[in-house]
Amino acid sequence: MSEPASTTAQLKTRIGRKFEELARKTELGLVTYFTAGDPSIEGTEAIVLRAAESGADVIELGIPFSDPVADGPTIQRASERALRAGTTLEKVLGLVATLRKKTEVPLVLFGYFNPILQRGLTDFARKASAAGADGVLVTDMTPEESSEYRSTMHANGLDTIFLAAPTSTDERLKRIADASSGFLYVISRTGVTGAKDSLPEELPAMVRRARKFTRLPIAVGFGISVAAQVTILGGIADAVVVGSSLVGEIQKARSVNEAADNAAARVRLLKDAAKHGVSRRG
Repeated sequence: MSEPASTTAQLKTRIGRKFEELARKTELGLVTYFTAGDPSIEGTEAIVLRAAESGADVIELGIPFSDPVADGPTIQRASERALRAGTTLEKVLGLVATLRKKTEVPLVLFGYFNPILQRGLTDFARKASAAGADGVLVTDMTPEESSEYRSTMHANGLDTIFLAAPTSTDERLKRIADASSGFLYVISRTGVTGAKDSLPEELPAMVRRARKFTRLPIAVGFGISVAAQVTILGGIADAVVVGSSLVGEIQKARSVNEAADNAAARVRLLKDAAKHGVSRRG
């Protein structure tokens, strides 16, 4: 393999420490996504804590947004429910602070740039860091326009996670890798989020191509929903990201307790599959 070209200074966040731990165990990581405020802030707290207890290695908290263009219908509906319930960025930051008092699971704030820009980069970064967040993933932030964003987040100890798509050229993959810290998020397929039945045949080649440009762990997401997919990815990636299938458990539940139980059961199933899949870094 050629010498990786990533130059981003790596932060010693909970994310980095978690991936170091997983690498020592040659274990595939499980990154889970939940929309903050769906069905309520208190409900999300209960669901996230159960997910962490059940084996989630990193948890992404989606900041609900009125125009979530990168998300499929399941997460779009979750965002709509959260907004109807009165969820705001301020409340999401409060949720992070509450969770941090109860768990050490790495927390990534996942969202779109508009709410962060409206809040102000510096204010957002300071408050996210103070609350106990570990990283930020802004789906519509491009590496070419991210200099101020990255410097502000890194100054406050927050990893900046970027998305790499199958359509990314080598030149663009290098830019994405250079802008990333914590882990590199490789999208398994073009399009929006959502559970799928199978993995694209070209995915292993895409991950190998991304590894030429970074030493960061690589997490694969978009369309991952069942244990068999997780086991297969153990020979390809360092972590899998699961979102829509977990959000779907919340959507169909009749109570917060049922949502937490169902999400926790799915997390245990997926993490068991991850333990049986050997991490690419192993």
